[in-house]
Amino acid sequence: MDVPEDDRLTFTPPASPIVEAVMQNARNQQYLGKRLDAAGTRADPDHLGDIVRHGPVLEALRAEPLDRREIEDRLEVSRATSHRLTRWLDEQGFVEKTDGRFRLTGRGEAVTDEVLRFEANVSTVHRMGPLLDVICPHHAEFAIEPMIDSTVTIAEPTVPDRPAERFIELVGESETFRGFNTTHLAPLMIGEFYQRVFDGTETELIYPPDITERLRETYPTRVTEAIDRGRLTLRTREKLPYGLALFDERVGLGGYDDDTGLMQVLVDTDSPMAREWAERVYASIAADAMRLDSQTEQ
Repeated sequence: MDVPEDDRLTFTPPASPIVEAVMQNARNQQYLGKRLDAAGTRADPDHLGDIVRHGPVLEALRAEPLDRREIEDRLEVSRATSHRLTRWLDEQGFVEKTDGRFRLTGRGEAVTDEVLRFEANVSTVHRMGPLLDVICPHHAEFAIEPMIDSTVTIAEPTVPDRPAERFIELVGESETFRGFNTTHLAPLMIGEFYQRVFDGTETELIYPPDITERLRETYPTRVTEAIDRGRLTLRTREKLPYGLALFDERVGLGGYDDDTGLMQVLVDTDSPMAREWAERVYASIAADAMRLDSQTEQ
């Protein structure tokens, strides 16, 4: 999707080399096909499929060199199958045989790592599907890799409040809480959440102007008192990509129904990479948001 330059959300704070590499990949992934075409290095789809199909034996050999019998036992395959697998790997230059054992070459190790990364990312995409379906397409730096081990909570017809309940549980376990969203992180009628926001945590919220105004109209005294006591920092920003929350131990991403404003999915994780990614994104959003005091008029 082509996005007008003015609508793009750009982020520039520094990050560790690993997270920076992940972010750079997220920024550039839409151009990978064009780069491959320009370089004339498109891989044959059948060959890619063959590599993925050999993923289990590649992974086994990534752990340690194995002889043929060990491959058969590890993968629970016949002797004929193990011969076919190792012959193909040898033809590709992915393995070499030393003292009766097959070990990956440098090329084989690199390919194995990419196969495992592909499997992990595709698995994560499937689990996070409900979030990815509603996330803002203009946000160029949403990265899958930090969310590989995440917990995904989805609203179901019989339990529509599951994501909101998980969200409130995480807030209740935290002494500090920061978040931004295109709508209210939790519906205004959920008093348990706003009790924590006003009295139980050190909270920072970033909302679009109309959402900020609605919050202050619903809880005028509580918002003013919380800001004056330093328990609540309220900021406003016109464009926001989705819902992001930073708890004490975890970070979460929320997807909301456009019509009802209710949370449809919450993805949360305690991954250090996800934490660094979320801190980077949040800092960028906060730096471009206007801080409100207790007397600010919308």
